[in-house]
Amino acid sequence: MALKMTILVENHLSPRAAAGMQSRAGLSILLDDGESRILFDSGPDETVVHNAWLINEPLTDLDAVVLSHGHYDHSGGITSLDPGTRIICHPGVLRERYAAVRLPGKVIPLKKLSVVERFRGLDVEYSKTPRVVAGRFVWSGEIPVESPEPWGYTDYRNATPDYVSDEGVLIWCSSRGLVIMTGCGHRGLENTVRHCMNITGENRVYALIGGFHLRAASPLRLIRLKAFLRELAPEHVLGCHCTGRWGKLWIRNTHSVACGDTVIFEE
Repeated sequence: MALKMTILVENHLSPRAAAGMQSRAGLSILLDDGESRILFDSGPDETVVHNAWLINEPLTDLDAVVLSHGHYDHSGGITSLDPGTRIICHPGVLRERYAAVRLPGKVIPLKKLSVVERFRGLDVEYSKTPRVVAGRFVWSGEIPVESPEPWGYTDYRNATPDYVSDEGVLIWCSSRGLVIMTGCGHRGLENTVRHCMNITGENRVYALIGGFHLRAASPLRLIRLKAFLRELAPEHVLGCHCTGRWGKLWIRNTHSVACGDTVIFEE
């Protein structure tokens, strides 16, 4: 059995992309292992449906859509999917959140980061805990972090920080180890991988794919992550979206994937 991974939405357009495909700042990955078809994240808008149609990968027969977290660039495209589509996500995915700047005595919102439209007509299953999505695919549920880092605000009026506690990942369990799909990595790549190992009982990691949120990471954080990945020794590290050039510069075995790329993971 092999896993076929198709990047439907990403910040950059691959030179191998089909004619007419469009890139967007966001992420959406279609996964198919011959038994289950799962969409991981939906990008910011209807681009996910447009791109899927262009490459003859309709999103009408999905086993599920898994949303990594509630930022619009990962879940905004959900409203363009067919009514009745099965969605799996954390219950906190619909909370309001903002990018903002903090000044003495107040917080000034700069941009709304949450989804404007609610998930009307969709079959939404909320879960904080791990669960099997279909076949070999597993939803991580909430990722515990001892000292979480804030990424914006959920309530700028009361300066309530957003720790993105709703972020989870999608796992494909293969005979060569775990294939872990991350949306943004707000909860930290090391925390995420350890959580996936704990809930599956598998200590081998075959591949890490997705946004790692390293574009503004400190050198100290990147040195620690580099050491962690060296010890982990995954066969593939495919960074995209918010990984950034800075992150890829430090994590030199990180290969890029972009909108329109297809990758096959053999067992």
